[in-house]
Amino acid sequence: MDISFQINGTLRSVDVDENTPLLWVVRDVIGLKGTKFGCGKAACGACTLHVDGEAVRSCSYAVKYAEGKNITTIEGLGDADNPHPVQQAWMEEVVPQCGYCQPGFMMATAAMLDKTPNPTDEDIDANIVNVCRCATYYRMRKAIHRAAELHTANAQNS
Repeated sequence: MDISFQINGTLRSVDVDENTPLLWVVRDVIGLKGTKFGCGKAACGACTLHVDGEAVRSCSYAVKYAEGKNITTIEGLGDADNPHPVQQAWMEEVVPQCGYCQPGFMMATAAMLDKTPNPTDEDIDANIVNVCRCATYYRMRKAIHRAAELHTANAQNS
């Protein structure tokens, strides 16, 4: 079945089984490897990306639901020359240890900051429920607060 959507600002059309998880379309068909496979059950969050601005666990999101939507992966969040505030904060706070789960955490954080620009620790606990086996949660919390500062500063300068 032919399914069309925008991914990182580019219109794409893929001919795949409509029930294929979006994760595998992004990684194996389109070739964007930043979104990771973790558990396959939407529990860990390694596969988090945005669908129309909402954080979605793509391992359990059938590609048919992406029809006509705007998808953003970690590759589309920012780049080396113009990182997203979350990416900038992650670098400043030296968050990753192994780094495998970090794209999912960054995507979940970016979606949260769009709704809650100045999150409390309670907001972070309620919204960022991804899993990190390296346990860099303390550095992530610092980075989320830093990203909120950068996000607010960017909004004020726009």
